[in-house]
Amino acid sequence: MDKSKERSLERRMTIQVYNTLTRQKEVFTPQEEGKVTFYVCGPTVYNYIHIGNARSAVAFDTIRRYLEYKGYEVVYVSNFTDVDDKIIKASQEEGLTPKDLADKYIAAFKEDTQQINVKEATLHPRVMENIPEIIDFIQVLIDKGYAYESQGDVYYRTDRFDHYGQLSDQSIADLRQGASERVRDEERQRKEQPLDFALWKQAKEGEIAWPSPWGHGRPGWHIECSVMATKFLGESLDIHGGGFDLQFPHHENEIAQSEAHADHDHPFAHYWLHNGFVTIGQDDEKMSKSLNNFVLLRDLLKDQDPMVVRYLLTSVHYRRPLRYDRQSLEDAQATVERLREVLRRMAYRIDHPGGDQQVASEVVQDQVDQQVRAFEAAMDDDFNVANALSALFEMVKMIHRYLDLPVINSDQVRGFQGQLEALLMILGLDLTVVEDLDATIQALIDERQAARQAKDFKRADAIRDQLKAQNILLDDTPQGTTWKRGS
Repeated sequence: MDKSKERSLERRMTIQVYNTLTRQKEVFTPQEEGKVTFYVCGPTVYNYIHIGNARSAVAFDTIRRYLEYKGYEVVYVSNFTDVDDKIIKASQEEGLTPKDLADKYIAAFKEDTQQINVKEATLHPRVMENIPEIIDFIQVLIDKGYAYESQGDVYYRTDRFDHYGQLSDQSIADLRQGASERVRDEERQRKEQPLDFALWKQAKEGEIAWPSPWGHGRPGWHIECSVMATKFLGESLDIHGGGFDLQFPHHENEIAQSEAHADHDHPFAHYWLHNGFVTIGQDDEKMSKSLNNFVLLRDLLKDQDPMVVRYLLTSVHYRRPLRYDRQSLEDAQATVERLREVLRRMAYRIDHPGGDQQVASEVVQDQVDQQVRAFEAAMDDDFNVANALSALFEMVKMIHRYLDLPVINSDQVRGFQGQLEALLMILGLDLTVVEDLDATIQALIDERQAARQAKDFKRADAIRDQLKAQNILLDDTPQGTTWKRGS
């Protein structure tokens, strides 16, 4: 192995992740060196996504980006659930077929998440496109004795799977007791045990359905992800992610189905990652459509900078709850502006070094490099974005101090710019695009400079006041005039 590959391998071997299955941090070691198979449960596409849904997309997008930064090839699969009770109901209410309804909200999901810089998945499989594979998968479970047909439905025998309850850390006895209290009498008559769950549902009149060996019907929710994950990523995944609320029963059932179906004895997923909720209101309720306390992402983006929303959603460790309120948005906006300011200052000083360029500062370079390493160390520790941001802002302070010097080395600043932008892109923050407003402000600054040179100080002061009224503050330096937004 050459030295560059050795260094790349050393960088990757430092990552630790909190595995929900074992309830502890573990060194991340994928099955194939340099490659990660990553499945994330995507949305049920019956409505526009709210910021709680967007938080999950951003959390796993950030993890994916960091794995790629560390040199991994990531095969990232995130499904669309386009067959579901909610979709059937919404399609009837909107007067669309289930497929047309799903098409509408899949397009909306991609449009909304693209605005906050969520990368497109390697694959976005849909349930409707995988019905034959789902039927075949269920038949294997029946043939192996893990499932049974009952009055047109097919159920999974939970008591046949020895590890049922391991992911959610619940005993089978407690799960049975809870299930017996929830199951309706009609459903109880069709099941061997109350805890058994549906793999295939007999069609009701007027519902979308497909032919199967058990009659016309449609898949259960849990079987869909098992089939799509294993079809596109193999019987054993490196990482499976999703919201904390999917841990039970969805992910628990995925494990039971997938490992019962597999030809060999190996885990369905080696690492299980679950993101925390977005909370809202004085009581910090979980944001959800069922509680009717949600804020749609596309509504928020009507009057918010997409990168402010991205920063808010990525700024808290993925496993912790994230509080949404007006203050958190304002704090995110102020922080994003701080980051844009240092990027603007660097771009300006690269063109205005202040005279003959001095020799690059090894001290400042060492300080910046140290904060890059601190950022990586934080992300290596179960993707701890909060600690990574602390290192990033220390880095920003050091760069500002260097930019304050009368004479700087523009090549070194260009290097700092590249280092900072690389870390920002791990967080999905694309702050380098020049805004239309920036060009307008710069034109006024240029006009003010011309007025000063012509000794038209009245016009120069008027422009300063005009910009100040827009919360734009000017700073006259020996190298020229720079600007920032006020706090």
